[in-house]
Amino acid sequence: MQTTAVAQLKATLSKYLLIVKSGEEVMVTERGKPIAKMIPVKRGEITTYMADMERAGIMKVGTGQIPPNFWDRPCPKDPKGRGRKALLQEREKGR
Repeated sequence: MQTTAVAQLKATLSKYLLIVKSGEEVMVTERGKPIAKMIPVKRGEITTYMADMERAGIMKVGTGQIPPNFWDRPCPKDPKGRGRKALLQEREKGR
């Protein structure tokens, strides 16, 4: 099991997600004390969780296929530029 501090995890989250995806656990610490553990999720657990959310009406499970005309559809209208503004704000914050 690997151990990492919160600050290190934030800086290199993708690296630690790859470690977890490969089946290893990662202990997260804050000031040297364990506060969380990242563990891989079993495939069946994801399916069950998603099915529960779909039954509750929270989400709809997709087919994994993009409709054939997806790229031909018009872009949504945003006359006030709110989407662009939100994106630029996120980029300024370094997300």
